Amino acid sequence: MEAFKGARIIGLTLFLEKEKVLVLGDVHVGYEEALNKQGVLIPRFQMKEIFSHLKKVFLEVKPRKIILLGDLKHEFGTISRQEWKDTLMLLDFLLKESEVILIRGNHDKILGPIAGKRGVEVKDSYSLGKYFFCHGDQLFSKDEDYKKAKIVIIGHEHPAISIRDGARVERYKCFLSGRYGLKKLVVLPSMNLVTEGTDVLAEKTLSPFIKDVDAFNVIAILDKAYDFGKIRSLKKLMRGH
Repeated sequence: MEAFKGARIIGLTLFLEKEKVLVLGDVHVGYEEALNKQGVLIPRFQMKEIFSHLKKVFLEVKPRKIILLGDLKHEFGTISRQEWKDTLMLLDFLLKESEVILIRGNHDKILGPIAGKRGVEVKDSYSLGKYFFCHGDQLFSKDEDYKKAKIVIIGHEHPAISIRDGARVERYKCFLSGRYGLKKLVVLPSMNLVTEGTDVLAEKTLSPFIKDVDAFNVIAILDKAYDFGKIRSLKKLMRGH
């Protein structure tokens, strides 16, 4: 399924067909260790599943560039032992496939020392033709590349939707597609596999790019991608139940 013409959804990633660019967001390497420090005993399974997910993606496409939309690591003010090991391992894995563009997220205050080990620069944003890529936690209204762009692609939001069937509730990661001003806006789901994310049907959105979430279209990721239509329609449907 396409998020829009020329942008194919592959699992939790977005592939720009013409440009041969693979985009993914919000891995949050080290999240399990952070939870462990808080007393939440969760096994550290995420990296194994991320590698499995990405291997399937690379069987389908061979990108020229891979863009990570920020929050590659989880800890704000430190680099945990898990972050050092797993982030370098992930970068090595991706660099074998393609050039890697790292965009700084709000969790990436001290990502530089890790990225520097592999000679990768951390950028605040990245532009390519009609596309502008940023994390999504702040606007770039005065940026000249942003002004020229027609399509903005962000992460940060960790969008998901909860589907209710009686007392049972299942939450699924999703892509959001809508507009910010005159520009098309696409929001990627997180690659953090420990948690599904923020329920856009019930919870307040985080990104300043999302002004009217009800106007956005939802593409949910279950066994494959499903177009669920507008959020406002989904909310009416849920109220009907």
